[in-house]
Amino acid sequence: MSLITVIGRGHSGTRAISHTLYTSNVYMGDPINASGDLLPPEAMYEACRVFARYVRWQGGLNWDFSAVKAMDIPAEFIDLLHRYLKSVLNDTSEHRGWKIPETTLIYPWLVRLYPDIHYIFWVRNPRDCILGRHLTDDLSDFGVEYPRTDDIRLRRAISWKYQYDIVKAVPRPAKWIEVRFEDFVLKQEETLKRLEAFLGFPLARIIVRPDSVGRWKHDTGVNYFDFLEPMMREYGYEIPEAT
Repeated sequence: MSLITVIGRGHSGTRAISHTLYTSNVYMGDPINASGDLLPPEAMYEACRVFARYVRWQGGLNWDFSAVKAMDIPAEFIDLLHRYLKSVLNDTSEHRGWKIPETTLIYPWLVRLYPDIHYIFWVRNPRDCILGRHLTDDLSDFGVEYPRTDDIRLRRAISWKYQYDIVKAVPRPAKWIEVRFEDFVLKQEETLKRLEAFLGFPLARIIVRPDSVGRWKHDTGVNYFDFLEPMMREYGYEIPEAT
């Protein structure tokens, strides 16, 4: 019996892998919405706020996660997480899992509580990721301090960086894979074979839309910020010649 979770910021294309898992007979909880998110989300949202109490903002775009890595995980958090995952944890299917982007906001504690599950880290070019609205655009809604701004694109880019930082703050678990959304769309067969080798069972093939990749190229607004460069280079994304 395997347990799987998908992490990655909202608008990273996590819907695609959630639908793939569901179509491959992975129990993804009940109920789920059109985006493949496990509902209701309120307990997860509150768990994110409990976690954020122990993250120290150091100013600028720097956060200190040392407390969450060392402290005992509060019982309040565990109760909220188990309440959210009740349908998944109680199910007896051979393969179970869940997806909701806010899982990323609690990742360091999740990996401590569940070190042996399969983690799929879903990455998308931030230039595409910040084009659309998501609930995690304003990190303060989840108790995270950051340099507030009225620039919505900048706010989304900061959220992207914070969620990158939170994933990198702790060592990778034993069962971990990183997948770029662009590779899933443009090299679906190759990417699914990687995922099948990782998960240990065959996956369904879903319809993908190539035009979902590189939408930033047709965008007339600001979709790049200098602080994104190191992360974009890490994942092989194109850097503007002049910024």
